[in-house]
Amino acid sequence: MRRRMWVAAALLAGGALLSGCADVRYLTQAAGGQLDLLRRARPLADVLADPGTPAGVRRRLQLASDVRAFAVAPEATGGLGLPDHGSFLKYVDVGRPFVVWNVFSAPEFSVTLDTSCFPVAGCVGYRGYFSEAAAQADAQARRAEGRDVNVGGVSAYSTLGYLRDPLLSTMLTYPDATLIRTIIHELSHPSLYVAGDTVFNESYATAVEEEGMRRWLDAHGTPELREQDRLAQERQSGFEALLLDTRARLEALYATSGLTEADRRERKGAILADMNARYATLKASWGGYAGYDAFFARGVNNATLGAVAAYATMVPDFQALLARVGGHLPTFIEEARACSRRPQAERAICLRGSGPAALTVGPQMPS
Repeated sequence: MRRRMWVAAALLAGGALLSGCADVRYLTQAAGGQLDLLRRARPLADVLADPGTPAGVRRRLQLASDVRAFAVAPEATGGLGLPDHGSFLKYVDVGRPFVVWNVFSAPEFSVTLDTSCFPVAGCVGYRGYFSEAAAQADAQARRAEGRDVNVGGVSAYSTLGYLRDPLLSTMLTYPDATLIRTIIHELSHPSLYVAGDTVFNESYATAVEEEGMRRWLDAHGTPELREQDRLAQERQSGFEALLLDTRARLEALYATSGLTEADRRERKGAILADMNARYATLKASWGGYAGYDAFFARGVNNATLGAVAAYATMVPDFQALLARVGGHLPTFIEEARACSRRPQAERAICLRGSGPAALTVGPQMPS
């Protein structure tokens, strides 16, 4: 499944450095895992110059370096103008299939995720572990309490500029189009983060990713890269639509009064079975593309669907703001930051430019 569904934004900033009241073992492993990555990271220039670096790794790292330079270069020189916090200038071979495993959980009859709260990051709907065994132990404890649980591997995350994040070997498993999107997405996070509002944060980063990819393709795209990205986005959209529709059906079921627990359980099972059947049809329409098989094989439940809903809901609102400022990303960031200071219920209205938002349209992109 696509990386952005399991991004672990501010794992360290939200946990090990800033909370004195959460579980000490959890915070210790978070700090230890992060520091291990920083300790083992090598300057990217050294890795690229090393004759022992495999050719395939060297090519992907050069692509990542080029995208990073594009993302932080001023718009006047053809870049995106994102703030440069020094990330992705080093590389670390993680030595495992994922850098972090996120644990999501929800009640049996709710798609609202259980949360963990920290002073700066606010409340987030997951806990991230640098050890799969530790993640599975947490998951098992939650299942024993009757919760729906999902464990998802993470290939990339951002510490929001608190640390200089290295490029990770787990990121190099992506196709080129997804790697490009990932670099832009993660570099956008430090420029705007609202404690406790995952939907706002991830929708913002996704909107920047979409615009950044469009500009990268305009400047550097090949027919092969364009087609790769088109297919990936088409499949991702179908996948997300299926899961969001299933989430909405379950949410309606859980809100229905007068049902026994047995009735709810039976109808929940029927909705999830229908989702699996619809996925089989969707997969067939993709010519048998099996990239999402592992996701469905793990078993979709309330925790899975609660996590999926968090990442793209407000993207159209951010895109409306970007259009209103003429596509000028630095102005877009400042206006989005102004909206982020409003109460959570007013942020989408502010982005759309309706209601008492009082947005100021900044400089326009040259035609």
